[in-house]
Amino acid sequence: MIKLDVISDPICPWCLIGKTRLEKALAQEPDHPFVIEWHPFQLNPDMPAAGMDRREYLETKFGGKDNAVRVYGDIERHAREEGLEIDFAAIKRTPNTIDAHRLIHWAGIEQKQNDVVDALFSAYFMEGRDIGSADVLADIADGVGMDAAVVRKLLSTDTDVEDMRKRDTHSREMGVNSVPTFIVANQHAVPGAQPAELWLKVIADLRAQNTAE
Repeated sequence: MIKLDVISDPICPWCLIGKTRLEKALAQEPDHPFVIEWHPFQLNPDMPAAGMDRREYLETKFGGKDNAVRVYGDIERHAREEGLEIDFAAIKRTPNTIDAHRLIHWAGIEQKQNDVVDALFSAYFMEGRDIGSADVLADIADGVGMDAAVVRKLLSTDTDVEDMRKRDTHSREMGVNSVPTFIVANQHAVPGAQPAELWLKVIADLRAQNTAE
């Protein structure tokens, strides 16, 4: 088996698109060699704890309404090509994602990481829910079979906050400056929402290497 580390942020639409494309490849190769682990990266590490109005955030980030509309129009087109119906209009606030990353980390301990990542993407992009809210995160945890009461209690503390920040910093020090970024076998970085065809080639190449060895 080969480790595939995914550096991602659950409010990143390209991360959702990238995950969808990867999984299309894996569905075609069900005996693929990958063991997947998700790692924290905050697109907005200085985001206020309560988040901020999404329109204000986008217009500030992209230099005005017109640029924001253009950028997100392109994202929506790519999402639809992958069968994703993102409801950007339903998203009212851009959250701070440190708590969402903590939940992803705790889910990994229980072997439920992929389920939680899926649920976070769905809650944010399809349902417009605030994934910075402890109530929403506890509900997501409950939905995948985690103990919501335990999650809620942990979220009320600083448990693993510093660890999430250190892991985020470590990724940046390694040269990661955008997400998604995929790290294959602790060696090869694959940046961006790559098409399924690329992943099929990666899997074929890895098999060829294993056969040669």
